[in-house]
Amino acid sequence: MSRSNVDALFQPFHLKGLSLKNRIVMAPMTRSFAPNGVPGENIAAYYQRRAEGEVGLILSEGTVINRPASRNDANIPFFHGDEALKGWKKVIDEVHAAGGKMGPQLWHTGSVVSFLTDWVPESPVESPSGLIAPGEPRGEAMSDETIADTIAAFAQAAADAKRLGFDVAEIHGAHGYLIDQFFWAGTNQRTDAYGGATLKQRSRFAAEVVKAMREAVGPEFPLILRVSQWKQQDYSARLAPTPQEMTDWLLPLVEAGVDILHCSQRRFWEPEFPEIDGESGLNFAGWAKKLTGAATISVGSVGLSGDFMSAFAGESSHPASLDKLIERLERNEFDLIAVGRALLSDPHWVTKIRTGNQAALKDFTAEALRELV
Repeated sequence: MSRSNVDALFQPFHLKGLSLKNRIVMAPMTRSFAPNGVPGENIAAYYQRRAEGEVGLILSEGTVINRPASRNDANIPFFHGDEALKGWKKVIDEVHAAGGKMGPQLWHTGSVVSFLTDWVPESPVESPSGLIAPGEPRGEAMSDETIADTIAAFAQAAADAKRLGFDVAEIHGAHGYLIDQFFWAGTNQRTDAYGGATLKQRSRFAAEVVKAMREAVGPEFPLILRVSQWKQQDYSARLAPTPQEMTDWLLPLVEAGVDILHCSQRRFWEPEFPEIDGESGLNFAGWAKKLTGAATISVGSVGLSGDFMSAFAGESSHPASLDKLIERLERNEFDLIAVGRALLSDPHWVTKIRTGNQAALKDFTAEALRELV
């Protein structure tokens, strides 16, 4: 790959008050290095290295809102409480000092069990219908009161992100966690206004979260929503099997206040609806942009062979061509591209791509998950 071939990756991007020097986003990746929920100097330095390494926008690991059982791992960071927020203030200040831009990913794990630890919260886990997967009970169904408290907690976290100086905030609405459990008919069996036979009806909770966050941060602070068809409970799950259903799902969320849709798929080059537009068809992010008019982030096995879930099975991955990615960026299929494992193991990946230093690109091994490089 020649240096000129990657020009599309290094075009600036502007949206509201956000100005990025390139189109590369560091994808949120759970790291579990925050004892007692407080991010320390090691986490601040980890993100600062990515800012020094020319990442356009850094999205933090999932960091949880102020609910009693919002996390499923004792070392996942909080985004609430004085000590944790002081830690995140240190993170964003160091990222800015290195010339970077960053947002926290705001998260509630719902009833999902971590596959990294046996730890469980002291409080009962909560979800739309007390299910971890279709037909599999775990925890308690949320009441109207706990739903209202959760919406308020997301809004407070967004307000804190803006107050601390972050450039954006991302809502984790993907991968089978709490918000996604409301989307998914298999885990949302409610008969009240937060349930329903249609995906549009089941999106009410997410829309209310977005509206509350938008009110908390005002009109110019960018909000990102991460969404996925697949779930960690079922890789083959599809919330929206047609473009019309995808419109019914995503357009109301954009209208509620989402600026950027972060469209997670396991392999970014796979067409979302191949039966409609053929082998060269749009991917998930491409369809989301076409149907809603919102800016989109694509993601999924960028720059490395294999996919992220294979890493937890101990599989290694090797540097892979970016040609398919460049082609899609050049035709404006989506606006930004999120990179996960390549940036997790190498803070200088972006610089190496920009300068054409292919020989210095690293393999990814499962050992990288056990340290903050």
